Amino acid sequence: MSRLEELKTRIREALPGLECVIGWQKGYDALHNTPLFMRSDADVDKLEWGALNVHNPAVYLPTMAGKKVGVVVKGCDSRSVVELLQEKLIDRDNVVIFAAGCEGVVDLSKVKARLAAAGASAGNAQTVTTDGKTVSVTAGGKTVAMPMAEVCADKCLRCQFPNAVLADAFVGAPAPQPVPSPSGNADLDALDAMSVDDRMAFWRYHMDRCIRCYACRNACPMCVCRDHCIAQSREPHWLSQEDSVTEKLMFQVVHAMHLAGRCTECGECQRACPMDIPVLALKKHLNRTIHDLFNYQAGVDVAAIPPLLQFKLEEDNIKERGW
Repeated sequence: MSRLEELKTRIREALPGLECVIGWQKGYDALHNTPLFMRSDADVDKLEWGALNVHNPAVYLPTMAGKKVGVVVKGCDSRSVVELLQEKLIDRDNVVIFAAGCEGVVDLSKVKARLAAAGASAGNAQTVTTDGKTVSVTAGGKTVAMPMAEVCADKCLRCQFPNAVLADAFVGAPAPQPVPSPSGNADLDALDAMSVDDRMAFWRYHMDRCIRCYACRNACPMCVCRDHCIAQSREPHWLSQEDSVTEKLMFQVVHAMHLAGRCTECGECQRACPMDIPVLALKKHLNRTIHDLFNYQAGVDVAAIPPLLQFKLEEDNIKERGW
């Protein structure tokens, strides 16, 4: 039995006791899978598993607090579930986690670029197949084979958790532990090499394109206070709706600080951005600082408390008294 069929079997067994199970289904064309909310066997039949399952379904869990639901996760998605549990934003007794080993997901912008270079149009995509190492897309009668390593999402290049860190039902053999690629942190390396002035110019250039749609915020599983976001609040009135680079950069910095030590680097903020702004780099920079100061990695241990959500009289790596 394939992993997908085994997932479907396990979901069907659990479904009578659940409000729904969140997963993925085929989307509006061959290149897109979209979120699926399974409430019947007919819904379960639509479930997809593979390289097109780019969305992080954990984003929906806080909105379903109080209901017993299931969620199908990749390794990176499971870290978001763990972080939500750590912060008591969801109840462990109300969440059933289904998982399988993940060989990575595609970055559709990379796939479209490869198709264009081969003289094929993504809009004509008819079928997509993958074996974990190669992604083959048939578009307009032409089949283009692409190495997964060249079209995968950047987060997959630095993946440490191809298997769920927490699961109630894990199907199939675990995915092998990948060897992180140095290019997985090319964004941070490039920023580190810049002077402070050049770095500010970099961010001002990118933030000038921001349309303040807040897709980055809405796609983030950990940004749960969006109904009371300071970007749209007048009490306190920290930000205006002014269409200036300064205000847009301020929002992104506040958003990054809000996620410091909480961000699992699932990459949904950057994937959802319609203007291709590299907002994930801000979160990764702060995550690196949190790791260096507190030796903490978000979404790995359910029993752990994020360092900025607790208080200690003395931090091991912060010598406030000068010794």
